[in-house]
Amino acid sequence: MVLHVAKLTSVADYLVICSGESERQVRAIADHIDAVLSAQRRPPLSVEGTAGSQWILMDFGDVVAHVFRADIRQHYGLEKLWGDAKRVRIPAEPSPAAVPLPIATPRKGRVRKQG
Repeated sequence: MVLHVAKLTSVADYLVICSGESERQVRAIADHIDAVLSAQRRPPLSVEGTAGSQWILMDFGDVVAHVFRADIRQHYGLEKLWGDAKRVRIPAEPSPAAVPLPIATPRKGRVRKQG
């Protein structure tokens, strides 16, 4: 799921919310996102949660990806929390090369914790 949150927060323009059935799947999804975008010279600015792999947060500047274990995603319900956000339609078979993303840059006025 992709949510357009630019009008609701200064943290990001888009939130990507996805899930896997196990911690191994969550880690694999996050690794794939990192590999694809890093190959396009768009590495994450920061990544949190890889130690437990129940909820991995990947900050790409204007896009923040949340990769959850399915039960953790249901517990936190980010979709409900961001209920006023516009949902962005995702093509059935997106091609990473067909969808250029902006180079990850910190948004002005945001403070990022490193570590």
